[in-house]
Amino acid sequence: MAFLMTMIISFGFCIIMNVLFMEKFYVKDKIETIHNAYNATLSDISNGIDITSVEFDKKTRETCDRYNIEMIVFEYPTNVKATSFSQRSGDAMAKELYNILTEEPNPNNEITIIKTDEINNITMQVDRDLESDTEYLEIWGVTEGKYIVMVRTAMQSIRENVKISNTFMAMTAFTALSIGAILVLFISKKVTAPIKKLYQISDEMKKLNFEAKYEDQNEHKNEIDILGQNMNELSEILEASLRDLKNANIALRQDIAKKEEIDEMRKEFLSNVSHELKTPIALIQGYAEGLKEGINDDEESRDFYCEVIMDEASKMNIMVKKLLTLNQLEFGNENATMERFDIVELVTNYVRSAELLAKQKEATVKIGNYKPIFVWGDEFRVEEVLQNYYSNALNHIGGERVVDIKITEKENKVRVSVFNTGSPIPEDSLEHIWDKFYKVDKARTREYGGSGVGLSIVKAIMESMNQDYGVINYDNGVEFYFELETK
Repeated sequence: MAFLMTMIISFGFCIIMNVLFMEKFYVKDKIETIHNAYNATLSDISNGIDITSVEFDKKTRETCDRYNIEMIVFEYPTNVKATSFSQRSGDAMAKELYNILTEEPNPNNEITIIKTDEINNITMQVDRDLESDTEYLEIWGVTEGKYIVMVRTAMQSIRENVKISNTFMAMTAFTALSIGAILVLFISKKVTAPIKKLYQISDEMKKLNFEAKYEDQNEHKNEIDILGQNMNELSEILEASLRDLKNANIALRQDIAKKEEIDEMRKEFLSNVSHELKTPIALIQGYAEGLKEGINDDEESRDFYCEVIMDEASKMNIMVKKLLTLNQLEFGNENATMERFDIVELVTNYVRSAELLAKQKEATVKIGNYKPIFVWGDEFRVEEVLQNYYSNALNHIGGERVVDIKITEKENKVRVSVFNTGSPIPEDSLEHIWDKFYKVDKARTREYGGSGVGLSIVKAIMESMNQDYGVINYDNGVEFYFELETK
C-alpha cells in the first residue's frame, strides 16, 4: 500500500503540474523559438542577403518548417517581398502589419501587447483574429529602417499539444500504475513472505515453542535469509538452555524434596527414639536407684532388680541397632548387593538355627521339602526380612500355636510366606503396620521387647530391591510374604 500510494501521489503530482504549468512552459518555449527565428532572419538581412533571393527563401522555409511557424518579410511600404507558409495570404499579414504601423484599428482583430523593446524596435503580442477565431503569438519589428519582419505561431497548436501531452501522460500514468501495482504486489509478497514467516517464528519462540524453523529457499542469500538462520541458531541455543534449566530445576526440586524428607525423617526419628527410650531408661534409672538405696537387702530382690536392668538394657540395644539399620536403609547409605542364591537353603538353615526360639514359645514350625530354587537378591538383607517375619510370627502366635513357612514358585518369581495362627490384624491397622514404631497392641508388644521397627526394616529392604511384600489376614491367623525374582 505504501508503494502504491507513493506511485499514485507521484503520478498525480506530475499530471497536476502538467495541467497547471505545461501550457505556460510551451508558450515560453515558443516565444524563445519565434524570437530566435526573428533574430536569425534579421541577421541574414544585416549580412546583405537579398530577401527576394532563392537562398533567403530556402532558409526561411526551412526555419518555418522546423519550428512550425509563419513568417513574412517585406519592404515598407511596398508589397510583400517574401512570405512562408502562412495560413492566410501574405497580403493579409502585410495588411495587418500596415494597420499596426499606421495605428489604424482592425475590427476583426484583438491584440494584446506582451512586451515592447523600443531599442531594438521589437514588439511581442497575442493577436486574436475574430473572423477565423484563431489566436496567434506574434513578434514583429522594423530593421534597417525599411524592412518589416513578422514571425508568429498559432496558440491553438500549443493548447492541442498540451492537451495531447496531458492525455498521454494520464494514459501512461494509468498504465504504469496498473503494471506497477502488479509488480509491487508480486515483489512485496516475495519480500514480506519471509518476514511474515520470521514473525510467526518469533511469536512461537515467545511462547517457548522452538519447533518452528526458518527454511531458506533462495539460492542467493540476502539479509532476511541470514536473519532467519540467526533466528534458527538462537532458537536452538534457547531450547538447549531451557532444557538445561528445566533439568537443573527438576534436580533442584528433587534435592529440596529429598532434603525436606530427610529433615522430616530426622525429626520423626528423634521423636520416636526419645519416646521409645523413655520407658526403658526410666525403668533402668528406677531399679538402679533402688539398688543404690538398698530398698531390699535380700539377694533375690537384688537379682531381680539386676535382671530387669539387664533386660531393659538389652531391649534398648536391640532397638538402637534396628533403628540404625533402618536409618541406613531409608537414607540410602547401603545399597542392595544383588547376587544369585538358593532361597530354599537360606530359609531351611534359618529355621533350623531358630529352633530354640520356637521351643521357648512352644510353637510348632512347619516347612515342606523343596528342591533348590535360585533367586536374585541381597542374601544378607533377605535373611533379615525372614528373621523379622519369623520373630514377629512367634511373638504374636496364638490358638494352635503353629508357624507355617511356604515357598511358592510363580512365573519368574518365588513367594516366601510366613503364617502364624492367632488373632488377625485389625483392618484399620493393616495400612499402618509398616510405619516406624507402630504397634497394634502396645502392652503385648512391650512384653517381648518389640519396638515397632521390624516391619519398617522389611519395607525398606524390599523397596531397595524393588520387590513385592505384604500381609494377608485369615480367620485363624496372619500371613506375611515377600517375593524375589528367579529370572
